[in-house]
Amino acid sequence: MNRPPSNLRRTLLPALVVALVAAAWMNCRREHASRTEGPVTIRVSGAWALYPMMVKWGEEYQKANPGVRIDVSAGGAGKGIADSMAGLVDLGMVSRDIKPEETSQGAVFVPVVKDAVIPVMNAGNPVAARIGQQGLQRSHFADLWIQEKPLTWGQLAHGSASQKVQVYSRSDACGAAETWAQYLGRKQEDLKGVGVYGDPGLAEAVRKDASGIGYNNLNFAFDPASGKPVQGLMAIPIDVNGNGKVDPPEAIDTKEKAMAAIRSGAYPAPPARDLNLVAKADFKGPAGAFVKWVLTDGQKYVDEAGYIKIADTQIASALAKVHP
Repeated sequence: MNRPPSNLRRTLLPALVVALVAAAWMNCRREHASRTEGPVTIRVSGAWALYPMMVKWGEEYQKANPGVRIDVSAGGAGKGIADSMAGLVDLGMVSRDIKPEETSQGAVFVPVVKDAVIPVMNAGNPVAARIGQQGLQRSHFADLWIQEKPLTWGQLAHGSASQKVQVYSRSDACGAAETWAQYLGRKQEDLKGVGVYGDPGLAEAVRKDASGIGYNNLNFAFDPASGKPVQGLMAIPIDVNGNGKVDPPEAIDTKEKAMAAIRSGAYPAPPARDLNLVAKADFKGPAGAFVKWVLTDGQKYVDEAGYIKIADTQIASALAKVHP
């Protein structure tokens, strides 16, 4: 076998080494590209209260940013906090105040919209019309959810109805229950009643029980299309001033009236409250860019989705926390 002269070998060897290194570098680049190509996914989980709004935001943001995918799942405010702190999601949806022990663990948050927890009863209850005219007072709700008094609907409606009130509450760690308990001066673990998982589950439990009473987030108490209470439910007005009747500003028999009462302050806070997005340590990267959009361009979808906008001063403070 003929071999090339030694001087030619000395010339070819460095060129061959350079070619091999270049090929390896290009192959590495192609492998890296194959790993990073495709949409960026922003993962979001948590409060049922914010879920419909977040789905709308996700749809609109993806239209404007085809390279981004927003993956949204519900499961309660407790899940949103836990998932975000564990790094399982980029953003947690939390429908209650953020606790000091959560901020000490690195939780940062911004309010994004406002809504309320709404007491509901079965629309087929014989005293539903009377309750709709008289409303219920905070003391009535405390008797049921805190004191666990065996009240009848007749006692609540000042009538003769003898059926016992069947109280339902949330079984999952959630902002709705925490906010409702806060309104009653307690914590979620103090609430009595049959525990039911999730907003849809609690609404369904009350719909199926003529003696049932519960509470739902605004967008689960009212039908998004008609603006009326979900079929089978009646939103219970709160008699804030205790005069034994529902004054016009207190009426919440439609979603439009409920939102007006929340905006004006005629509906108490709590159970009206801000809804928050939470991240661990900082709002940055693609998730930070999404949150910045939510607080700016995304606000034009708030009314359409059936929520209440937060104040401009809140938006300005929130944007100062976002570093995309």
